Amino acid sequence: MRVSRGVPLLAAALLAVVATGPAAAESASGDLADADGAHCARQEHVRVPGAAHQRLACLPDLTTAALAGTPYTDTADQAGLTAAGTRSPSGVPGVQIDGYFPDTSHFNATHGWQHDAQFVIRLPDHWNGGLVVTGAPGTRKQYATDKAISDHVLALGYAYAATDKGNSGPDFYRDGRRPGDAVAEWNTRTTQLTRAAQEAVAKRYGQTPRRTYMTGISNGGYLTRWQLENHPELYDGGVDWEGALWTAGGPNLLTSLPSAVARSLGKARDEDLYAVGFARGSEFLWPYHEKAYWGVTQKIYRAEFDPAYDHACPGASAGSTPEQILAPCASDAAYDYASRPASVHRAVARVALTGHIGKPLITLHGDLDALLPKAADSDVYDRMIGGRGRDGLHRYYTVEGGTHIDGLYDTYPDRLRPILPCYRAAFGALTAWVEDGAVPPADRTIGRPASGDVVSSCEI
Repeated sequence: MRVSRGVPLLAAALLAVVATGPAAAESASGDLADADGAHCARQEHVRVPGAAHQRLACLPDLTTAALAGTPYTDTADQAGLTAAGTRSPSGVPGVQIDGYFPDTSHFNATHGWQHDAQFVIRLPDHWNGGLVVTGAPGTRKQYATDKAISDHVLALGYAYAATDKGNSGPDFYRDGRRPGDAVAEWNTRTTQLTRAAQEAVAKRYGQTPRRTYMTGISNGGYLTRWQLENHPELYDGGVDWEGALWTAGGPNLLTSLPSAVARSLGKARDEDLYAVGFARGSEFLWPYHEKAYWGVTQKIYRAEFDPAYDHACPGASAGSTPEQILAPCASDAAYDYASRPASVHRAVARVALTGHIGKPLITLHGDLDALLPKAADSDVYDRMIGGRGRDGLHRYYTVEGGTHIDGLYDTYPDRLRPILPCYRAAFGALTAWVEDGAVPPADRTIGRPASGDVVSSCEI
């Protein structure tokens, strides 16, 4: 159903940055083991190495179809990431583990724990021998990709693990002592969870995973790139869904978003946005991004890497109301990353990507992305991979009509298409590449399917 433009997804964006998650649940469901003992078998042996706290539940269905409205997922934190008509599988019984690793920050209020480094691990009864790991997109938390990723891979038989990245919400930049500490923790927490989840899988099933895949959306895509560059020994491959690009010399978010903020404040022209990578034809999406993304994203990431630029904005907090959180800092209209002190560039360098991937990677990016324009992001990362001589390990597919969040399709069904069906196809292509030696098609632009069903179908 077509909805009023801008308003519903603006509300979704607000939920993504201010929602505190489901209420606490102190007791899990009882043991629902089948007569043959297969359901939740060996759950008593499962411990997550290094976790300061864990809560284990034997559940009849680990998918969002059953978990919505329970403490085992958070549908508010998933808002906007999928189209309303998305069809997801269900009926996957197994074990869910919720918990957290030792941490000193307290942004994540999920379960009433007031503790960061929270994770979720799902272990289906019918396991195919694989594990899929992801980190939350944007400033969301560990359940954010339950509908977009978890449901699908669980139905295929994979174990699944997701992290809140160690900090979340619009004030994430307050975590750590040095500029860049909060984002650096994202990578550390993802590596930590991968190792712990591999061991938890071994305790549940009696053997370590045959394959481990890294994947993610936006910041989760960035994590996928970083992990395959820095810890290829932990993974067999990855799917990067419009990952954020960080490079010390640029481009990065801090080189493209200032022009967007300037335009929203009447201090730049459309041509200035084209010059930093925004796509011609994406203009109809700019009013929404001006309200929901450009200002808040620029100010909180600039505060993370360059807090000295404007001590007063965002200051100690990005805001206490949605209006305050989403409002841009006027000073960001003139932000020039290239001229900032070397210390700022060193802070970004700590988390920068190089393109030196060590395992197969498939990248997807929409040609109408109005938050991370592909010309300043995945196009550049593809060239970085080629420059490192690793292009044989990479496939890059542009999704025609795709934008940064699939939920916008419901507002513009005549102009956009969801990326999720192409993501599912790409995940299948990756596993066939890794496990069967079926090399995916060469880089290309993915057009609309012949059937016209963009919500449920896509051919790589």
